[in-house]
Amino acid sequence: MDLTPRPGSGPPPVPPPYPYRQPQPYYGPRPETPAETTTRLRPIRTRHPARTAAAAVCVVLGLGLIGGAATGTWLTSDSSADPAARSTYAVGRSAWHNVPVDTLFPRTLAGDGAGPGGADRVWTRLAVAPDGGCTKALDPLLARTLGPVGCERMLRATYTDATSSSVTTVGVIFTEGDAAAMRALGTRFTDQRLDRRTDLMPRTYPVRGTVAAGFGDRQRASWTVHVLTEVPVVVFAVSGFADGRAVTDPQPAAKAMDPKATTAAAQAGLGHEAKGIADRIERGLRRAVTDLTEKPE
Repeated sequence: MDLTPRPGSGPPPVPPPYPYRQPQPYYGPRPETPAETTTRLRPIRTRHPARTAAAAVCVVLGLGLIGGAATGTWLTSDSSADPAARSTYAVGRSAWHNVPVDTLFPRTLAGDGAGPGGADRVWTRLAVAPDGGCTKALDPLLARTLGPVGCERMLRATYTDATSSSVTTVGVIFTEGDAAAMRALGTRFTDQRLDRRTDLMPRTYPVRGTVAAGFGDRQRASWTVHVLTEVPVVVFAVSGFADGRAVTDPQPAAKAMDPKATTAAAQAGLGHEAKGIADRIERGLRRAVTDLTEKPE
């Protein structure tokens, strides 16, 4: 048997040893390359010249608006202005939602000496109408007459006397006018006697299920309209008979209260009813506005 090793058989040859390499000196961590720096810190794009100019324009305009507002404040805050008057007007205009309804329209009104010949009167509130605008609640001509001062809100209530023989609707119109506009309107009403024109009578507020159920336009017998000037308010009242009778010769309260007047409204004291209720509602409103104005912040 041949024991001679064959070529390719047996253990593989041992490779020669690796050549010797000289150790390299250590110089510390390698600094970041520009590419690495850009990756770690997101670059900020260079601002476009047009955007820079637009930003500058916005800054200038903003400063101009602030300066204009300050200048406007200085111009309007002159020493001749009356801060108390401005405060009263601001409070009065918003009194329609700041004054409780029972304060503005008390459930019972005492009219001491308010009747014919100084007789006492007592009125009971039947209902308060929902607050709203003036378009539907006023005759078109009266609404146009009050147009220069505008209409912020209107509130109304209807009262009856102790005998339930008369009914009266009283209304409070909160206007948008300033002091000058209210004075001009008050002067016009006085000079032109607009409060005595039958085509400028206020409308009524009938109340279902009460003695005022039939109190409509044809039942209006006497009325009064007063333009206040210390607050932006117009107060009115219109009265009639509780039995629903139509009145063909309505008379303003100023005339119906004349002892010599002979109209049905005058004889029934309806002029006193309208004027007495309107005066007391007006007084209550003045007190409420004064209290709100003097109330500490």
